[in-house]
Amino acid sequence: MRHSGRTPSQTRQVTLTRNFTGHAEGSVLVAFGNTKVLCTASVVDGAPRWLKGKGQGWVTAEYGMLPRSTHTRNDREAARGKQSGRTMEIQRLIARSLRAAVDLTKLGDVTITVDCDVIQADGGTRTAAITGGCVALFDALNWMVEQKKVKENPFKQMVAALSVGIVAGEAVCDLDYIEDSSAQTDMNVVMTEDGRMIEVQGTAEAEPFSRQELNAMLDLADSGIRDLFAAQRAALA
Repeated sequence: MRHSGRTPSQTRQVTLTRNFTGHAEGSVLVAFGNTKVLCTASVVDGAPRWLKGKGQGWVTAEYGMLPRSTHTRNDREAARGKQSGRTMEIQRLIARSLRAAVDLTKLGDVTITVDCDVIQADGGTRTAAITGGCVALFDALNWMVEQKKVKENPFKQMVAALSVGIVAGEAVCDLDYIEDSSAQTDMNVVMTEDGRMIEVQGTAEAEPFSRQELNAMLDLADSGIRDLFAAQRAALA
């Protein structure tokens, strides 16, 4: 049994609160246990210059952590004058993941930016951002349909993500901060609703992991992410 009382395959309680803010075309407050991320999807006319003439739109993402989202205060990256490598890597991951949910050729000359702001961090902020960001993106696309900005909804399927790892020699899913900080292996898995994988990021922090442990982690991710798809669909019902 884990320190939280969860079984190895049990995710934290997941909530997705839609229309959390009043101005964005799509907004969701997502919570994976004590990790809370505000995801807003903004629709802006015009695709990036490098897409000019290609007949498609674009989905991108930005990610940031509020100064007191962690146990001690961190300076805002804007105050430092540049983003950290971690931030840039995470927002590229979020953007890649969310683009898999959309047929960009049906989006039109539009850019949708999904902003993911971590209000409270307790492990799994990037996976929560992807899972909540997809629902915010879904709502923004529905808004485009209602406003007749697109002829048909370009949404293809849900995308969700979950962390898995080896903690105290055992494969577990949805690591919180205590588990993440002591994990022998840490892995993030992003999947589409039809069961395909977008990304697998796995690193041995201590002992290398075996093929059997890798298979065990992927099995946990597959099962846990299917629960996340159910939570996304329930939120949209």
